[in-house]
Amino acid sequence: MRGERRKFGTSGFTLTPHPSPLTPILLFFLLATSLAGCGKEPLYQQESYVFGTRVEVTIYGEKDDRARQLSGQVLADFDRLHAELHAWKPSTLSRMNETFAQAPARAALPAGIMPILQDATKLSGQSGGLFNPAIGNLIRLWGFQNDEFKPLQPDPAAIAKLVRADPKMSDIVVEGGDFYSKNPAVRVDLGGYAKGYALDVAADYLRAQGVKNALINIGGNIIALGKHGDRPWQVGIRHPRKSGAIATLELNDGEAVGTSGDYQRYFDLGGKRYCHIIDPRTGYPAQGVQAATVLIPRGRNAGVLSDVASKPPFIAGKNGWRDAARKMGVETAMLIDDQGEVYLTAAMKKRITFLEAGLKLHESL
Repeated sequence: MRGERRKFGTSGFTLTPHPSPLTPILLFFLLATSLAGCGKEPLYQQESYVFGTRVEVTIYGEKDDRARQLSGQVLADFDRLHAELHAWKPSTLSRMNETFAQAPARAALPAGIMPILQDATKLSGQSGGLFNPAIGNLIRLWGFQNDEFKPLQPDPAAIAKLVRADPKMSDIVVEGGDFYSKNPAVRVDLGGYAKGYALDVAADYLRAQGVKNALINIGGNIIALGKHGDRPWQVGIRHPRKSGAIATLELNDGEAVGTSGDYQRYFDLGGKRYCHIIDPRTGYPAQGVQAATVLIPRGRNAGVLSDVASKPPFIAGKNGWRDAARKMGVETAMLIDDQGEVYLTAAMKKRITFLEAGLKLHESL
């Protein structure tokens, strides 16, 4: 499951993930200023491929041997979470989904997973149902629960039937040591939650080990610890329609950032783009938006929110994105619509640096 790992000992580096059919919905890269003549920085990085995407763990200020050991443990934790939370390959979650489909059949509750489902249920309610991990059957119907997918148009009647079934996270019930679903249409897909949860796990572990400065990137969902030497960690936000970045952000200690976009897991059919982000209200891929970005302040679940909180604004679109972000408690947010126009909060405007001239900006409080 793990891929190439590399150690960087240069005075500065740029990391640009290469696109592939399974690359993340957001492409971030690190931006560092070259310090010619200053010698090597104490910068160590390991790379892997987990959660169907590229992962980087970067540690600053530790000796190589210790950084290697710490990074290895982080990646081992990611492997474990991947094995527990995979939506369609054999996993703890996929076995639970088999039980949900036989509602009201019961099964013994697996250890450790219920707090995750409870948190996802709470966030789903907070979003007004726009973030809804229970719609895995719709995601599968559109062909996105596969390592590779192809253009297809599901039967509208099948879509309508699943929408009427109205699967919700609150349909999942725990009694004693057992669990079951009140609704056989529930199929949980934590693709919009698991990467953020893994960020929090990694950040907590590194802090507990005394690491002061690190950057963890899971497919473009990023959390920062401390600084990159004497300067903040700086990341670039991928342009949704061009190679490279549309903007940069500096991340303070404990901040996390994430984007939902229509530019990786998607297909074109009949001149229309269909992405993997499904609107639970309609059963169809969300339209009218290229990307939505959120910046989350330091907190207990900053990583989770960086993953979850970008989905409701994306689905709500340019007319509802601000209210959707506000419901998630997010003040620093941005949306790019299907015309390339940028909608952003005043808080985001203060933090972001755009790299492209001539963008049409719409500022919101």
